[in-house]
Amino acid sequence: MAKKSQYGGQAVIEGVMMRGKEWLAIAVRRPDGEIIVKKEKLNSITQKLSFLKWPFFRGVVALIETLIIGMKAITFSANQALDDEEEAEELSFLEMFFSILLAFGMAVLLFIALPAWVVKLIQGYVASNLVLNLIEGIVKASAFIGYILVISLMKDIRRIFEYHGAEHVTIHAYEKGEELTIENARKYSPLHPRCGTNFIFVVIIISIIFFSFFGRPAFLKRILIHLALLPVIAGTAYEVIKKAGGEKVNPIIYVIAQPGIWLQKLTTRTPSDDQIEVAIASLKAVLEEES
Repeated sequence: MAKKSQYGGQAVIEGVMMRGKEWLAIAVRRPDGEIIVKKEKLNSITQKLSFLKWPFFRGVVALIETLIIGMKAITFSANQALDDEEEAEELSFLEMFFSILLAFGMAVLLFIALPAWVVKLIQGYVASNLVLNLIEGIVKASAFIGYILVISLMKDIRRIFEYHGAEHVTIHAYEKGEELTIENARKYSPLHPRCGTNFIFVVIIISIIFFSFFGRPAFLKRILIHLALLPVIAGTAYEVIKKAGGEKVNPIIYVIAQPGIWLQKLTTRTPSDDQIEVAIASLKAVLEEES
């Protein structure tokens, strides 16, 4: 039996984006109840530069392309969620660039600069570098969990978390060889090892391991080393997540990925049948093009 391709996705505003090897589809439920689906051919840079498909390289490329595709998908879904009489607009290149730059800057402040500042305050009282890096990792994880808890108070974000759950149950049903129906998808968990939430948590875990080799540099140097190591850590985390979503999972990979799976209990919600229907429409659109 041929091995199934791995499909993934992203929850968007009132919808789900599903991505395959060569195609992506965004399904959104409009205010009138209609599900509108947009399909798009993927033009990855890996098609031109084949070495970027190699392990670790492909993780960095996937992260950058996912940010760009995700921003476009959210913009499209937001436009479709508007009333019919409102005019839809697309983000220009500059708007997208500065939106991603702003998001990246906030992530650096919250998950790199803040933990490094905490380490600066306490490193005189902690003798072990391993313990110091472990504390930094705990600060990173706490900042991430705190961020999720704060945004989950917003009604619109809770809706996105429900569509996140719809994406996962649909992927589970496909990977189990089930017919893509609401009834079949509902049988499965909204938690999935190959998830962005899991990826971020694995990045935190791996950063603790990697940074243990650099002693205790000064505050600014610590931030610069983190930024320099980010592509390496992201590439490694991508490989871990890819293995964690396979049929046979190495016990070490399982242990590393498990905390991120537990964390998905905060970033997913039990979806409604209507939401699962949207996720199924998105995945079916991709499968139709790639069949």
